[in-house]
Amino acid sequence: MITQKKEKATGEIYNETFIKDIMLKVARWQVAHPDSLNDWQEQWARSVFYSGVMYAYNATQDTTFLNQALRWGEGWGWKRGPKFRHADDLACGQAYLDAYAVVRREEMLNGIKMSIDSLIADPKPGRVDWWWCDALFMEPPVLVRLGKLTGDEKYYSYLHDMYWDTTDFLYSKPDSLFYRDKNYFNAMTANGKKSFWSRGNAWVLGGLAQILAMMNKKHPDYPKYEELYLQMIHKIAPLQQADGLWRPSLLDPDDIPVKETSGSTFFTYALAWGVNNGLLDKEIFLPQVKKGWQGLVESVNHEGKLGYVQLIGAKPEKVEIGHNQEYGSGAFLMAASEMLKLEKEERVK
Repeated sequence: MITQKKEKATGEIYNETFIKDIMLKVARWQVAHPDSLNDWQEQWARSVFYSGVMYAYNATQDTTFLNQALRWGEGWGWKRGPKFRHADDLACGQAYLDAYAVVRREEMLNGIKMSIDSLIADPKPGRVDWWWCDALFMEPPVLVRLGKLTGDEKYYSYLHDMYWDTTDFLYSKPDSLFYRDKNYFNAMTANGKKSFWSRGNAWVLGGLAQILAMMNKKHPDYPKYEELYLQMIHKIAPLQQADGLWRPSLLDPDDIPVKETSGSTFFTYALAWGVNNGLLDKEIFLPQVKKGWQGLVESVNHEGKLGYVQLIGAKPEKVEIGHNQEYGSGAFLMAASEMLKLEKEERVK
């Protein structure tokens, strides 16, 4: 797997042209190499990819990305996944609603809106429906999009009730990190340290950044989400390793001493978003953002394949250079979109 060493050496990886090129390369490679498991059984994995594709479109205005997302949504008939109450099967709503915001075809909105409205009419506690921490990435960004698009407060209210019940259940305040689910409350690594999953926590942060990006700052719930975001950022930032990426087990990098990209992509995205939007001190955090981006770029081969993606699972596990999954590439595109905004801002100054 030949990675992007030349660009690293010349510093070109922070240039607009390079960022746009690698976004297109990663997206094209992933579209050409789909995982058949994601056609139906693991639809959420492809949903995360196309969420990233729409981020790439909004950052570049390159209709290649928009057309990819439209073909996928049309192929699904703009429908959700088959499991009614399962947040994974609503993750497609992120890309659907972002496409709707551009194209304004009602079928892109109506199916997801009807599904969410049905859940709101028959609510369960967050810890019941969103019992695993990844759920805080899957459905909350859909709810905040609906709130923004429709202006209906019920979506924010439902989000608030669900989100904070799940957080009360899974968030370890002493550690400023989330347990993946109740089965991991007492999980320890082989080295005797608490086991906190990189990808699970990264996806919580990725979802938080989306909530903060789309919720009006004057909304009464905004400060609470911002506080959680900052708590987690200040916890995960020092856990970044020398190569710019994070390890599968956050508090015990030696447990599985290999870089992992499906978590590192969202950590880099969340850090870059915070710098771009003034929540994080640029002097402190910009070097970490650049280091994270460099580590991600070095994990993409010359064809556009993102490697070191932990495969579908629920805990820190072994990662190999050839491991790839569609959600990793989607998260890469989201991180790249923030890098593009950062590059443009730096160039203007």
